[in-house]
Amino acid sequence: MTRRVLVFSHPSRRGSSAARDAAEALLVDAGLTVVTDPDSSDDVEVALVLGGDGTMLNAAHAVRTRDIPLFGVNLGRVGFLTELDRDGVSEAVTCIAEQSYHVEERATLEWAVTTNGDETHRGWALNDVTVERQNPRRILEVGIAVDSTVLSTLGCDAVVMSSATGSTAHAFSAGGPVVWPDVAGMVLVPIAAHALFSRPLVVGTRSAFAVQVLGDEEGGALAVADGARTVVVAPGGTVEVRMSDEVVRLASVEPASFTERLITKFQLPTEGWRGERARWGKEAP
Repeated sequence: MTRRVLVFSHPSRRGSSAARDAAEALLVDAGLTVVTDPDSSDDVEVALVLGGDGTMLNAAHAVRTRDIPLFGVNLGRVGFLTELDRDGVSEAVTCIAEQSYHVEERATLEWAVTTNGDETHRGWALNDVTVERQNPRRILEVGIAVDSTVLSTLGCDAVVMSSATGSTAHAFSAGGPVVWPDVAGMVLVPIAAHALFSRPLVVGTRSAFAVQVLGDEEGGALAVADGARTVVVAPGGTVEVRMSDEVVRLASVEPASFTERLITKFQLPTEGWRGERARWGKEAP
């Protein structure tokens, strides 16, 4: 049976073209069929994604609902959604050829925009949905609700609503908590809020966030999903976010250790720990 592998890469990132050519040659040498069009990926076994987190997010959207694991090789900077760096193309191809990679599932978000009670847009995101001010000279006035109960109104630059996976992206840069990917829940973080109460919020899988855009006709906003998909939200419009039933599958060489990835990506200092390794963890009974 023919085994098909989708190769998905950043169209203009430095080094992307060379990495793609090398990956495709290695896959062919291993007896695998290379697919480059996401629209022709129905029978694809796995997607080899060459780029940073933005490329991984684009790949997730491109193959959404097709149940294709994404095996990322980082050609960017931090690359939280990828395991291997740019010199790991050969290792990734070997794992794919030998089917020795591991797969974990990541929770995702669904979101909708409503105006005057009518739904005008529905979308999906892996990392986050951000409500941002459309006019950079004006403060964004919003109301925030959790589970249909209005929690607060405030002025801010933006509001980020993220999955656990997205907690290390825009939400993290805004001062939100780092949430381990296997935690079932969502995070809301206001950015540059003019309010006494503007703490990050963490809710469970059954909860939903809603952000309503307040103010006059010049105070509109933008709803941005995964940093790339943008919808205009008029004053009075509401952006609602909840957990999706869909998941994204990420492939890796080894079973993912998020703690180790956090240390590596942020170059965290770990010197000075005294005594034995901590006894309680996932390996402990």
